[in-house]
Amino acid sequence: MLLQLDPESEQPLYQQIAAAVRRAVGEGDITAGDRLPAARDLAQSLDVNMHTVLRAYSDLKEEGLIELRRGRGAIVREGHATAAGIHHLVAELVAEAKRHGLTAKELNAMVQKEYR
Repeated sequence: MLLQLDPESEQPLYQQIAAAVRRAVGEGDITAGDRLPAARDLAQSLDVNMHTVLRAYSDLKEEGLIELRRGRGAIVREGHATAAGIHHLVAELVAEAKRHGLTAKELNAMVQKEYR
């Protein structure tokens, strides 16, 4: 799994890691049942503290995207890949809306209109 972090970003590193995993799942690069790299290994490859990776994995676990088991590591859960893909698309939509100066209320109105 190839992840790249932007140290200049205002987004914390753990959020960047979690977003990269969500994106990889959403794009099908990682599928249900796949094992994520061990936190220690990923931290070393990204040159970050292991606790940064553990925080990202914890957030992904709380979302239900991955399962954490001692000795088995982090595994992508069945049935959550679609939700991760949608979450990734929503994050991109919000970022694009912000770049164009839309408020949350304006974006919500657009989404509601399309949803009908």
